[in-house]
Amino acid sequence: MLWSLLPYLPLGLLAGLLSGLLGIGGGLVFAPLLLLAGLDPHQALATSTLAIVPTTLGGTWTHLRSRSLPVRGSLAIGLGACLGAGLFSQVGLGLQGWHLLALQALMYGVLAFTIRPQSALAAVETPNLNQLGLTTVGWVAGLATGLLGLGGGLVMVPLMVQVLRVPIHLAIRFSTLAVLVSAAVASSTFLLDGRGVLPVGLALGATAAIAARWSAARLDRVSDAQLVWMLRGLTLLLAVDSGRRALLLLLGSPS
Repeated sequence: MLWSLLPYLPLGLLAGLLSGLLGIGGGLVFAPLLLLAGLDPHQALATSTLAIVPTTLGGTWTHLRSRSLPVRGSLAIGLGACLGAGLFSQVGLGLQGWHLLALQALMYGVLAFTIRPQSALAAVETPNLNQLGLTTVGWVAGLATGLLGLGGGLVMVPLMVQVLRVPIHLAIRFSTLAVLVSAAVASSTFLLDGRGVLPVGLALGATAAIAARWSAARLDRVSDAQLVWMLRGLTLLLAVDSGRRALLLLLGSPS
C-alpha cells in the first residue's frame, strides 16, 4: 500500500500548502486520495486523520515560534477540539460509508453558501476572544475529525470569522492548532480499533508537514479577501466530490 501511494505524494505537498495557508488539516486532499487508492471509507477517513497530525504540527510550530497565537484563546479552542474528537471518534463506526461521505457533502455545501466575501463582513480591529465561543468552535472541529476524518478547519474558520468576529488570519492560526489537537485525539482511537493505516498516514503527513511550515510562515502575505474566496471555492468543489462518491456507494458502483 505504501509503495502504491508514492506517485500521489505530491498531493501531500498540496495538502500541506492548504493547511498552512487556510488552517485546514489536509483531510480534504487525503481522504479522496486514499479512496482512490482502494481503501474503504472507514479506513480512508481514519488514515486521513493520522496524516493530519504531522501536517498541522508543521503549521502550528511555525505560529508558536512567531508568537502569533494568544495563549488563552489557544487553550480554549484546543480543549474543545480534544473533547469533541474524543466523543465522536467512536460514532462513525455505526454509520455506513456512504453516510459518512453524504455528511461530508452536506457540511461542505452549507459552508460554500454561507462563507461571505470579507468585504461584506464588519471590520474588526480588536478580536473578540470569547473563551466559551472558542471552546465551542473547537468542539465542532473535534466532531468533524472524529466522525468524518476531517480536520474541521473549513468549519472553524468561517465560524470564528462570522460568528465570533475573529480576524481571519488569527482564525486560521487558531484553526491549525485545534485541528492538530482533534486529529491527535481521534487518531489514538482509530489506531486502537484498527481503522487507520499508520505507515500510509505518516508518509502523507510527513510530506505535507514540510509544505505546511512553508505556507504558514507566509500567511500574512495573503489578503483577507483572497483567503475567503479560496475557502469558498474549496468547499464548493468538495461538496460536489463527496456527494458524487456517496451516491456511487449508495448505488453500489465503484468510486
